[in-house]
Amino acid sequence: MTHAQSVSAAPAPASGGHPRPSIDAPSHRWKILGLGVAANASFAAALTGLPATAVFLRSDYRLETTELGLAIGAMGLGVAVSELPWGLVTDRWGDRRVMLAGLGLTGTVLALMALFLSPDAAGTPPSALMLGFAFLLVGLIGGSLNGSSGRAVMAWFREGDRGFAMSIRQMALPAGGAAGALALPAIAEHAGFRGVYGTLAALCLVTTAFVWLWLHEPPAAAEDGTEAGARPATGPGPERGPLRDGQVWLMVLGLGALCLPQVAVVTFAAVFLNDLGRLGTTAISAAIVAVQVGAALARLWSGRHTDRHRNRRPFLKACALLTAAIYGALALLVLPDSAPASPGPGLTAAIVAALVAGGIVASSWHGIAFTELATIAGLRHTGTALGLGNSFAFGAYFLAPLAIPHILDLGGWTAVWLAAALAAVAAFALFPRAVRT
Repeated sequence: MTHAQSVSAAPAPASGGHPRPSIDAPSHRWKILGLGVAANASFAAALTGLPATAVFLRSDYRLETTELGLAIGAMGLGVAVSELPWGLVTDRWGDRRVMLAGLGLTGTVLALMALFLSPDAAGTPPSALMLGFAFLLVGLIGGSLNGSSGRAVMAWFREGDRGFAMSIRQMALPAGGAAGALALPAIAEHAGFRGVYGTLAALCLVTTAFVWLWLHEPPAAAEDGTEAGARPATGPGPERGPLRDGQVWLMVLGLGALCLPQVAVVTFAAVFLNDLGRLGTTAISAAIVAVQVGAALARLWSGRHTDRHRNRRPFLKACALLTAAIYGALALLVLPDSAPASPGPGLTAAIVAALVAGGIVASSWHGIAFTELATIAGLRHTGTALGLGNSFAFGAYFLAPLAIPHILDLGGWTAVWLAAALAAVAAFALFPRAVRT
């Protein structure tokens, strides 16, 4: 039976022992994609939204700036160290069980934070240590959602649609993060952190209920135990896992390298434009929004384009080269950045245009890279492969903000953008070549 056929009455047990209802596979797969988007967006709302409440965290919890930074960083650290273990667990337990556990436990921890870790204006607020531990726990548990949701999407979508589907799922991270960053500070101001944590808990728990109702193994995988797009075994011996696959390691190393230019824009664009172009808040915000909107549209286009042309690997290499070229040009444009005078209007416009273009190109490839990574590993090992890839991605998000200030001190913004260009060149060299047919 294929994806194009519907499943009838004889229910087969799904992942986690849940009976599989009668469904029409082509339509049900969009529900699965919706679950993947909702799961990632729910967690992204916490991952990006809670740091956006930093002003209120500092005042309500009476934190020093260093304590605030450690507490916020703990959540990202939790995600980085837990992605690979959760990926291994997903391949053993199945995406349904892990998504239910990850969403349910994340929602439960956030609900407990609302009840017991929200500062009371009349009393002593919880300590920075307790807050940091809670944020770390949220990150450790939430790290389960990327690999498990990615595995579910890869299982339900066929090879010709996977790039587009995974690109949509990847859009959930900036979309959910943007929603959290917009909503949570207002909630913190008017309802306190009881309202913030309660809102995030409700998002996770509602999504858990839909996962319970809808997520199960697709018809083809449930019936014959195979997965479309998985690489067949190469011989009678034991199957080689992704952690011993050289192509998997090349992909995740290239993925991590190409994250560095993206992180440079995401974290330091505002500082750069203010320092060099003397731009105001409105212009800086417009440039950053242009990067985010352009990147979201580019991710959708790239998914559809590579599905149609079956050219994921050449596309990734082209993205890396174009990123290197744009950031190299940006490094040349700011070469005299040590001069006291601000650049003229024409040069400023060129700098902003290059920054926005570089940010879009450097953010457009995520869904494609993770789709190809999962395809190399095969569906049976998708959770492990995606977990490994995200460990490198979040590692870049952790390392780049630490390194950029030192590079800036040594060589100014020219050195920063040149380093970003070199990282893209490294990604080009690392991404595997296209398979000749």
